[in-house]
Amino acid sequence: MEKKLKAGVLGATGMVGQRFVTLLENHPWYEVTAVAASPRSAGKTYEEAVGGRWKMESPMPEAVKNLTVMNVNEVEKVSSEVDMVFSAVDMSKDEIRAIEEAYARAEVPVVSNNSAHRWTPDVPMVVPEINPEHFQVIEFQKKRLGTQSGFIAVKPNCSIQSYAPVLTAWKEFEPYEVVATTYQAISGAGKTFKDWPEMVGNIIPYIGGEEEKSEQEPLRLWGTIENGQIVKALEPAITCQCIRVPILNGHTAAVFVKFRKNPTKEELIERMVSFRGLPQELKLPSAPRQFIQYLEEDNRPQITQDVNFENGMGISVGRLRKDTVYDYKFVGLSHNTLRGAAGGAVLCAELLTAQGYIRAKN
Repeated sequence: MEKKLKAGVLGATGMVGQRFVTLLENHPWYEVTAVAASPRSAGKTYEEAVGGRWKMESPMPEAVKNLTVMNVNEVEKVSSEVDMVFSAVDMSKDEIRAIEEAYARAEVPVVSNNSAHRWTPDVPMVVPEINPEHFQVIEFQKKRLGTQSGFIAVKPNCSIQSYAPVLTAWKEFEPYEVVATTYQAISGAGKTFKDWPEMVGNIIPYIGGEEEKSEQEPLRLWGTIENGQIVKALEPAITCQCIRVPILNGHTAAVFVKFRKNPTKEELIERMVSFRGLPQELKLPSAPRQFIQYLEEDNRPQITQDVNFENGMGISVGRLRKDTVYDYKFVGLSHNTLRGAAGGAVLCAELLTAQGYIRAKN
């Protein structure tokens, strides 16, 4: 790309916003030219607005420290500074839907980490290796919004990344019933142990809204476009429990699967490790070369050894074996704020850019 696209980050002072800022530092295609947050942060430098709340392990990028934080509600003003925006705003769902649509109507492509638009029928919810064809629904969305280039695209919930890609790789064997228990890191709630000391040495067996997302969102990924809307798949039937555990980064899932067909363990492993998608074919900047790795050791995957596989953009799987009630069971691991949140959104933006949906205004 000859000239970098100008990117804005909405909700830039929060944890996912901070992750966007760090991921976009030295990105070959994008340059952060605008950071926006709530009115109370507006007018301060980014460094002042974040203050002591910087939650990333790497230091704040120098290029954003002195950017003046803009009021996220001043849509026209922010839009004039950017070619596209990443959205990580912390508002009610109704407010998020309204503000993301306002940016889209201002002819700014919006790539969102938020859940508010995941079930809007003409908004694509995409894992680029799984369902890139869903971006085609953007043309119908633009007609509804009355825009030429503005639209909204979203990525799915972080909880499903450790098993939905695996089930996709096994599609030919027709999985029809799935039980999954996810063990989810505290950064998924935008927290560190400093913010949430009661999580040290603790487990909380409830994460609001997470189980429904974990059961339903994979079905939307596997759905089809009909009459300008995405219609979710009917199966596999998925039931989940979601548990918060004292881990900073990394969501682990214990998964049980029933198949209509009768694959061997060797076939299942081969389909996983050979599974590739458009990001790999196009060699997109954030794409993992190996999307899913299989680990033979009985005690893997582990957070400490495997969460950063492929810079946190790959999926690690282990303990695949036959089950006495279901056909097979396995353990999956994904990085919830990289593949599962900001990194997944950046990869979506890269594919949208490669396909011409996101481009410079002039």
